[in-house]
Amino acid sequence: MILITGVNGQLGFDVVKELNRRNIECLGIDRAELDITDGNAVRNYISELKPECVIHCAAYTAVDKAEDEEEICTKVNVYGTENIARACKEIDAKMIYISTDYVFDGKGDTPFEVDGNIEPHSVYGKTKYEGELKVKEVLNKYFIVRISWVFGVNGNNFIKTMLRLGKEKESLNVVCDQIGSPTYTFDLAPILCDMAVSEKYGVYHATNEGFCSWAEFATEIMKKANLDCKINPIPAIEYPAQAERPFNSRLSKKSITDNGFVLLPSWKNALDRFLEELFRNCR
Repeated sequence: MILITGVNGQLGFDVVKELNRRNIECLGIDRAELDITDGNAVRNYISELKPECVIHCAAYTAVDKAEDEEEICTKVNVYGTENIARACKEIDAKMIYISTDYVFDGKGDTPFEVDGNIEPHSVYGKTKYEGELKVKEVLNKYFIVRISWVFGVNGNNFIKTMLRLGKEKESLNVVCDQIGSPTYTFDLAPILCDMAVSEKYGVYHATNEGFCSWAEFATEIMKKANLDCKINPIPAIEYPAQAERPFNSRLSKKSITDNGFVLLPSWKNALDRFLEELFRNCR
């Protein structure tokens, strides 16, 4: 039995689908079923269910809002994660914790290794890294998986926003000096499921292959969706946001290949398949 938190999010939704495809017994839960910030509730729930692994996808992910809601963000991302880890420890279960590229300083132009320069510049990044530390402090049987620029069919994301705006506007200004890798949850879910049934514990980076800027990503979206909307590349300084975004979100996948896991397809290939799935669901 594998327990998945955050089942109503983009990633949790696809992880449950993938486990069902593999005929692996699983249970997906969200806030309505379990408040992860309630330590006693988490302990009782997990000790009764006795999963072999918990894939912890639930998180506070409103990056800008987190700057004003640090206490709530910390409660979910740090102490909620610690509660899950402690409950896993009690029943000797594995834990997969989903982290983020925001834990790094976002500088330079080379991919960050798993042990790269940790220096988060936002409340969100800080709390996700503190969550990592809690997992390491409590457990030996853990996987920490950092991801970036996530998109999936179940939920809101950059692609869906671009598609909507692309139909409404003749042109859009999109940031061109932040570089990273889009990550399709449909492609990410299988590697998490592979990890869940393995004992190759440690820290990983998992994103689709290839790098691009947000402006390049947006341009490709318009092209693939046949939308006549011009993308104007602009520097991030012209698009102020409450929370600081990393300029460099490139992540090295060395830990994936070193441990025999399969790299995800290219982000352009992922975009093609995501749009096919999205348009099929809209018919």
